Amino acid sequence: MAQAQSLAELEQIRSDCLQLVRKRASISAGVAVVPLPGMDMLADVAVFSEMLETINARFGLSQADIARLDPNTRSYVLLAAGRLGSELIGKLVTKQLAMLVIKKMGARWLGKAVLRFVPLAGQAVAAGLSYQIVARLGRKHIDDCYTVASALLAQGPTPQEKP
Repeated sequence: MAQAQSLAELEQIRSDCLQLVRKRASISAGVAVVPLPGMDMLADVAVFSEMLETINARFGLSQADIARLDPNTRSYVLLAAGRLGSELIGKLVTKQLAMLVIKKMGARWLGKAVLRFVPLAGQAVAAGLSYQIVARLGRKHIDDCYTVASALLAQGPTPQEKP
């Protein structure tokens, strides 16, 4: 997807992505209610990795989008992402990378896993934690992408992309 051409377009992309995060977090929470051990973690990783790829693409910051930029602009984008501490902008989001990010939220995820074995109330709390984890990570990624995309927009017109 092409880079945003205006701040208004960038705001619309952010709004669309926040809506996407809410939907994906709801899916994750729904799966967390199912009392099968490990099923929620698999769902979180699948939902999260797909969500990150979509967010990157919407902001024009997917691996393919960045590869098409001229070398100076590409370096600028990757440097800006690095300054934010983002390991996910401009990268192919694999299941392993998504798992690594989710593990950074380790204590919450471990708490969610333990709570699943408490009938009903535990499953409800696990669903809430699942929603919170996916939503928090998604919103953080949107903020990072927005920051990089707005910096790129402020930089001005970039040389033509490679086909």
